[in-house]
Amino acid sequence: MEHHPEDPTVFTTHSLPRDPRLLAPVTNAYLGTRVYHDTLHVNGVYSGVGGHAHRAILPSPVNTRLEAPAETGEQLTETFVLDTNTGSFMHTLEGLSFRVSQRIYAHRTLPHLLAFSVSIERLAPGSWPITVLLHSTFSPESPDLDLHLGPDIQGFRYLYGHTLTPEQPGGPQQEVHMLWTPVPSALTLGKGEEDSTWDFLTVVGSSQAQVRACLDEALQLQDQGTLYIAHAQAWAQLWAGCGLDVVGPLALRQALRSSLYYLLSALPQPGTQNYICHGLSPGGLSNGSQDECYWGHIFWDQDLWMFPNILMFHPEAARAILEYRIRTLGGALENARSLGYQGAKFAWESACSGLEVCPEDIYGVQELHVNGAVVLAFQLYYLTTQDLQLFREAGGWDVVSAVAEFWCSRVEWSSRDKEYHLKGVMPPDEYHSGVNNSVYTNVLVQNSLRFAAALAQDLGLSVPDQWLVVADKIKVPFDPERNFHPEFDGYAPGEEVKQADVVLLGYPVPFQLSPDVRRKNLEIYEAATSPQGPAMTWSMFAVGWMELKDPTRARSFLDRSFAYVTEPFKVWTENADGSGAVNFLTGMGGFLQAVLFGCSGFRVTEAGVAFDPLCPEGVSGVHLSGLSYQGNKLNFTITEDCLTVEVTAQAGPWVPPLEAKLWPSQALFPLPLGHKVSFPHSAGRIQRAPQ
Repeated sequence: MEHHPEDPTVFTTHSLPRDPRLLAPVTNAYLGTRVYHDTLHVNGVYSGVGGHAHRAILPSPVNTRLEAPAETGEQLTETFVLDTNTGSFMHTLEGLSFRVSQRIYAHRTLPHLLAFSVSIERLAPGSWPITVLLHSTFSPESPDLDLHLGPDIQGFRYLYGHTLTPEQPGGPQQEVHMLWTPVPSALTLGKGEEDSTWDFLTVVGSSQAQVRACLDEALQLQDQGTLYIAHAQAWAQLWAGCGLDVVGPLALRQALRSSLYYLLSALPQPGTQNYICHGLSPGGLSNGSQDECYWGHIFWDQDLWMFPNILMFHPEAARAILEYRIRTLGGALENARSLGYQGAKFAWESACSGLEVCPEDIYGVQELHVNGAVVLAFQLYYLTTQDLQLFREAGGWDVVSAVAEFWCSRVEWSSRDKEYHLKGVMPPDEYHSGVNNSVYTNVLVQNSLRFAAALAQDLGLSVPDQWLVVADKIKVPFDPERNFHPEFDGYAPGEEVKQADVVLLGYPVPFQLSPDVRRKNLEIYEAATSPQGPAMTWSMFAVGWMELKDPTRARSFLDRSFAYVTEPFKVWTENADGSGAVNFLTGMGGFLQAVLFGCSGFRVTEAGVAFDPLCPEGVSGVHLSGLSYQGNKLNFTITEDCLTVEVTAQAGPWVPPLEAKLWPSQALFPLPLGHKVSFPHSAGRIQRAPQ
């Protein structure tokens, strides 16, 4: 298939990256691998005790590669294509007389299925047989699973077993079952045949009954000739329902498309029933074995860096992420108890139970700000969806209130300063530990407690007096002489910091800052931030400069924020030197927020979705489609002098009508379903219209 060179959705190369970590990820919400990698991971399946817990390795039958026999005598062109439109990877060998291709994909609507197909097509007149070789190193062994070969089922190989070591001593050992098509050493297009295709399926589940049922579904589609078609159509429907693009440089457009593709790949198809989320790790499901990509653990990366994008495009998946935090609340309660505090302390690194699994105690004990990120995700979800059921009946309130109780038990009253202090913490800047009054953490304490109090009122519950007392009286460090926020007590400008920390105040953390203070924070911490820090940092500087209406600086930091993209498959690395986690969803999440929330100025508040758009230098337009707000789906198109809004769908008759209110003119524009409404470039708010 030919693609226009300016197409930002398809990535083509004639050679694979030398670093195998940068091979194209192939994932859905349940299974993940990389092309030509001998390992696949199953969401939520870990092996190892406590800090040794990591994603369990399952051997991958999909690790099969095409090879042409030497005796073909033809010069072959080899091409590798990652097509984000169809969620598939294609390897093609083409000569004058034949073309052979292998397509690899993680099925979009059958999440327990990984598949590849091999097609041979005759291109020149003739009837001789055409043979291609299949190279596989599959071995039914794992360092993490006690695996056994069972009898074949419907002609498929069968492997089953359980994890060797549970996360907690005496805990359950998770079962894994796998059925797969045996892979021959060669395939032949017979004499006189013009073309043929062979499918190879791998089905994984938690019981034999489950994998047999999933296999039956796959075989039914295969018999109908629609196995791949159903997958590709699901991706087409997904892209038709959401998108993010700019009128600007191709590299920026490619980075946006690939980042959104990899993030969506980790989520279920909208409308999927009974989906259980086991958390999103920094490197996704294609990574996370022992000693790589933080072992597949769940961090604040999920709640602060990925979640806001997911919420805007896919609120069902956003709710499932919150349900993961609800299910692991028991572990969070135990974490707090073991530290001597009340309430819940969410793990810095979490796996199945929610108990702390960080290999190094200092992070689990001191990086308390993860609690604030968790509650902020619940807060954004509530403001965006008004889904009271999650809080009233499904455990959301238990999370929010337990975090509030933790903060109140963890702070200390200073009789000298007449303020509450939060001592001995590590802020996001991990170059500093054991500090007092991290401004970022303390502002999150305020935010958590105020949201908890407001939510209690909406639920008709009483509000403990201490919540708002602590919120109002916790210390928020500020230097009036230099007009900036010190990162913590005693911080001196110029001290190197690892990553975005204070610059997160204002966005994504809601906190009122004057333009002068916002500017000072950006300038002081730009000079102090390590160039070796992680990928998500510079995106937040870009957001800050967009807030301050500086398109040149905004573009500079936007470009820096996606400098971590590698070729040819746009896989992100955590650090600029290529080290750290790969397929770094955290960096992608920050970068997507820089455009989704930075260029638009979107801020979700109790009153509505505020907007204040700015196109960075060299970007003349931004198009956002399929954004969700209180049951409405909206498209936004931003140009340098105009903003166009369209409500494209509503979830039901209960959905409130919306309007746009502009500032400072106070002009009101109704937003009826199916109508594009344009107005001059302006700040304003999307809000409920009076009924």
